[in-house]
Amino acid sequence: MNNSLIQRLDGAQEKAATLIEALPWIREFSGSRIVIKYGGNAMTSEELKRAFAKDVMFLHYVGLQPIVVHGGGPHINEMLRQLGIEPQFRGGLRVTDRATMDIVRMVLTGQVQRELVTLLNLDGSHAVGISGEDAGLLTAHKHYATIAGEPVDIGYVGDIAQVNTAAIEHLLAVRRIPVISSIALNADAPEDVLNVNADSVAGALAVALGAHKLVILTDVEGLYRSWPDTDTLISEIHPDELRTLIPHLDAGMKPKMMAALAAVDGGVPKAHIIDGRLSHSMLLEIFTDAGIGTQVTHNVAVEHADNKQPATAAATAGVGGSDGSEESSAQPEKRA
Repeated sequence: MNNSLIQRLDGAQEKAATLIEALPWIREFSGSRIVIKYGGNAMTSEELKRAFAKDVMFLHYVGLQPIVVHGGGPHINEMLRQLGIEPQFRGGLRVTDRATMDIVRMVLTGQVQRELVTLLNLDGSHAVGISGEDAGLLTAHKHYATIAGEPVDIGYVGDIAQVNTAAIEHLLAVRRIPVISSIALNADAPEDVLNVNADSVAGALAVALGAHKLVILTDVEGLYRSWPDTDTLISEIHPDELRTLIPHLDAGMKPKMMAALAAVDGGVPKAHIIDGRLSHSMLLEIFTDAGIGTQVTHNVAVEHADNKQPATAAATAGVGGSDGSEESSAQPEKRA
């Protein structure tokens, strides 16, 4: 055989090996529901947007049921700037008056969601956009920020009170991919809507839908026990340990880890925080032996309190891998 043919065969064998490696995971997760929070650089980079869409379609075509939840903070801020409105935050939360809520609604459902649905439907007409206010999917109570120990009104911002999955169940039954914007009806004033943190929406939906996994894409590589030591990325963490670390987290990571914790506490077997800056990170996470990011699961020992340090998150560091912990099982078990 000539060198060109040998090189082609070597490439084909590598692809075949990758497919064989993925087979146990495809078998294990076939038919499972996976709720994915879409955000961070994966939402702003054109290359990563398309990679994300291809990952979601791959999950769909191999028999999983992906449900995508999105926010759109950078897009909202950009639209406010274009309109000459300076974004305001109090207690780490966006101050959302009625005019700002109209812009939030327009950007999330009319821009971010439309763009993602279009990308997903390039490979077949499967994705359907839906707002949390549609068909009573999400209902929320108004949220008050706590500043200096006092509740502060920050406008049309809410905390999830109830999830009505009927519309999503209908879409999944006909093999559609729901793409959900994080807007909810106001439980106390049904003519109004509230802006809800997309991480918490994803966590609540994962519980309500009986998802097998919650995956949150972000711009960090995971949770660190001692930043800036990049060797301290936490690969797996028990919910009880995470509970003790959450008060030490920064404003960006805290809602993500709280959503992961709420999901696992609510019966979701595993929640994952993974680096959306890495192309095809979801497929690496779900269908290969490579462990990336941080996994929250009951299937890991709780670390002794006297060995712990406050955990931190950072935007730049080395990718984390497996810590070698496994369960004895006939089914493959991997970190993350």
